[in-house]
Amino acid sequence: MVSVKNIKEFAELAGVSTATASRALTGSGRVSEETRKRIAALAEKLGYQPNVAARNLRTQRTMTIGVLVPLGHEALQHLSDPFFNTMTGFLADAFAERGYDLLLSRVLPRNDRWIDRFIGSGRVDGIVVVGQSDQVHVIETVSRRYMPMVVWGGHSPGQHHCSIGSDNRLGGRMAALHLIERGCRRIAYAGPVEGSEFGDRVEGARGAVQEAGLDGLTAIPTHFEPDAAYADLRQKLGALPVMPDGIVAGSDVTAISVIRALRDLGRSVPDDVRVIGYDGLPIGEHMAPPLSTIDQQLRHGADLITQTLLRRIAGEETASQQIEPQLIVRGST
Repeated sequence: MVSVKNIKEFAELAGVSTATASRALTGSGRVSEETRKRIAALAEKLGYQPNVAARNLRTQRTMTIGVLVPLGHEALQHLSDPFFNTMTGFLADAFAERGYDLLLSRVLPRNDRWIDRFIGSGRVDGIVVVGQSDQVHVIETVSRRYMPMVVWGGHSPGQHHCSIGSDNRLGGRMAALHLIERGCRRIAYAGPVEGSEFGDRVEGARGAVQEAGLDGLTAIPTHFEPDAAYADLRQKLGALPVMPDGIVAGSDVTAISVIRALRDLGRSVPDDVRVIGYDGLPIGEHMAPPLSTIDQQLRHGADLITQTLLRRIAGEETASQQIEPQLIVRGST
């Protein structure tokens, strides 16, 4: 078998330019499908693998994206949370299709340098921040001097950083309107209330309740982490003088804790209390009863983040985008 030492020798055997051979093997440029298949078959026959490290050194690219999950708001929360599992999985799929690996990190911010630590490491070509947490001030500051960064989260008027996320105020409104249409008259919001994303969900739900002429929205703040949220809900729901007949949960994970607490209190979902979540996680479809939810379209969001970040890595300015949430009606309402 012919021994091939480098891309130049391989390209000569394939009868193409070095650039064409490199693009065909890495999927990083325009090459006809016929040429790509022919070159891939030859590489397999010869057992040839391009030297990725050498290529990255030449291009000054690592082909790696840093995905940072800041948890300044809730140290109890982990990456095993179904939301983070789902979102990072969609991001991994989207970036892998474009030849990139992910460097995933759960961050407990102890100072304002947590993003700079990754920027200065030389290990990533760009950064995705999943959730703004209580770190908007840090994200804003860094975005003014570091371009290849995109944030999954809400959008605030006048913000500088590039964010992609669902319209949280509209989503909260949609959730409350759905409960009102189902006949609910005593509506509560249960879940986290801090941060722009959750705050907007609360305000959207509150606005819908007020416009319907109902008594004000009852807010039941909880932790993010499921067990801690369940303990909050078991105590707070049990202490209410009158049980709500409809509950907007701040997330699908919180909705699961809501239903669990209601059952412990002898209340049936949806007969006694209707419950709607927020996120559109696959797990909701498999609950008993299946969970109605506001779908953030996370897979679409991950693809938009990927496209946007690669444009910013290439030096292109990009605007923030809001995704219109969708109502999914299932058995819990």
